Amino acid sequence: MAFLISALLIFLGYLLGSIPTGYLTAFYLEGIDIREHGSGSTGATNILRTVGKRAAIFVLMGDLGKAMLAVSAVKLWFLLPFADLLPLEWKSWLVVLAAIAAIFGHSKSIFLNFTGGKSVASSLGVLLVLNPIVALGTLGSFLVMLALSRIVSLSSITGVIAVNILMFGLNQPLPYCLFGVTAGVYVTFRHRTNIIRIFAGTEPRIGQKLQREGS
Repeated sequence: MAFLISALLIFLGYLLGSIPTGYLTAFYLEGIDIREHGSGSTGATNILRTVGKRAAIFVLMGDLGKAMLAVSAVKLWFLLPFADLLPLEWKSWLVVLAAIAAIFGHSKSIFLNFTGGKSVASSLGVLLVLNPIVALGTLGSFLVMLALSRIVSLSSITGVIAVNILMFGLNQPLPYCLFGVTAGVYVTFRHRTNIIRIFAGTEPRIGQKLQREGS
């Protein structure tokens, strides 16, 4: 029973992460499939370039919220009267597994034929629940780099580095540290084409358009 409940909580995290906030917003406002425009990502950055600022803010909040809900659902379970169906020592690991499932769901949504975004906002949403201090430190590093470079992808990668420094530096639980490493590697992998463009000097800055690419 414990393994079944755990699997359901993790799958719930994936389903919540899969909610295609960006796709639905772009389709509702502009009648377009956002995956066919700009970078092809369903995330807030591509929404900003393609649809506009207000839509991007809405998508950002939605992507943060769904990830926060995915992690909070596991934490909520352990406050319920029948929480003893799961061993308490599983809590941190289940929280992290649900978090990873939500991040994966955002980028490989079951509702969008396993396409999606780059998982930056959803990762921040997870961090806000895991440790707000780490989340705010990560956000701060992102904003500083964004102010200096005006390149969202470079700022996201800076945030990845900050997450791991903060997780280990603040002596967070082992599952949380492993989350930082795993999510960091995954987010960086999702930005691999952006990294190539950064080195080539062709990565667009905020306000610049990006033509649809093959990936």
